[in-house]
Amino acid sequence: MNLFQASDDTATALPRDQRGRPLHDLRISVMDRCNFRCPYCMPETTYGEHFSFLRNDERLSFDEIERLCRLAAALGVSKLRLTGGEPLLRPHLAELVARLRGIPGITDLALTTNGVLLARHARELRDAGLDRVTVSLDTLDPALFHRMSGGRGALDDVMAGIEAARAADFPHGVKLNTVVQRGVNEHTVPDLVERFRGSGIVVRFIEYMDVGNRNDWSIEDVVPSQELIALIDARWPLRAVPPTYPGEVATRYRFLDGAGEIGMISSISQPFCGGCSRARLSSEGMLYTCLFATEGTDFRAALRGGASDEALTQRLREVWLGRNDRYSEERAERHGKKRHKIEMHYIGG
Repeated sequence: MNLFQASDDTATALPRDQRGRPLHDLRISVMDRCNFRCPYCMPETTYGEHFSFLRNDERLSFDEIERLCRLAAALGVSKLRLTGGEPLLRPHLAELVARLRGIPGITDLALTTNGVLLARHARELRDAGLDRVTVSLDTLDPALFHRMSGGRGALDDVMAGIEAARAADFPHGVKLNTVVQRGVNEHTVPDLVERFRGSGIVVRFIEYMDVGNRNDWSIEDVVPSQELIALIDARWPLRAVPPTYPGEVATRYRFLDGAGEIGMISSISQPFCGGCSRARLSSEGMLYTCLFATEGTDFRAALRGGASDEALTQRLREVWLGRNDRYSEERAERHGKKRHKIEMHYIGG
């Protein structure tokens, strides 16, 4: 089919992929750059001062992002998440938030950030219509934090951002994402739990994943979620609670004393591919159907080449209908064989 012509027999039903999964979530990387150099995502050895990032004109404009999101919403997308790199490096991000907030059908608009710039932007993002914020925070130990951020970050700045986000009173709240690595930061997990218990902020612990190609991932570096649950439960008893919606990524646990909850994201030990309803749009308009994808579909060329809304919608539909990804389920079947994957900073987490 010609990309610039819509098919006459375009289906009207919301698309489901080859495994029956609907398209509900779209994660949009608005910036490929980051002000951190976390070893598991953008190690300094690769992304040093001479690394070439995208030029401004190579990234999708706000007009282009809004247009694709409107078309995606018509195909069933109800959740949008702005990611990076570090999304708060993108100038005037609140303007994009306001534009996405106005799209019919979007019920959840979120942002994932390292938090360093959040204190100065939290209120304007809330006023623009952002529903919730997720801050990446791997430890409360200042020296370890500095090392894990590649020597680029200061813990005090992130904590100030978290407090500003809480004060901004986002409708769906504030969450923290903590990637746990054996021999690196698992010993600081209790400190995070203790600090944010009863605060209304939910900490979600993420098993260290083999994202990208440059983080020297090994299964020995993974701390299984069940190990963390046992550690936390021994000090603060927990009970599992049901998911809030089908396909929820985090398994939720509530403290028996009523001091809130935590989450576990267990892509390694308990893959959740079967319920995955997420697509990812890179900064320059490549659409990926899996965090571990090896290739994507170029939408920037179509956007800038005169494609109609109908043609773009049909292409989105076709990409999703052809999706068959289940990388995390296949990981154990590959017996250690690696494949070249897209880098996480390029499409967000």
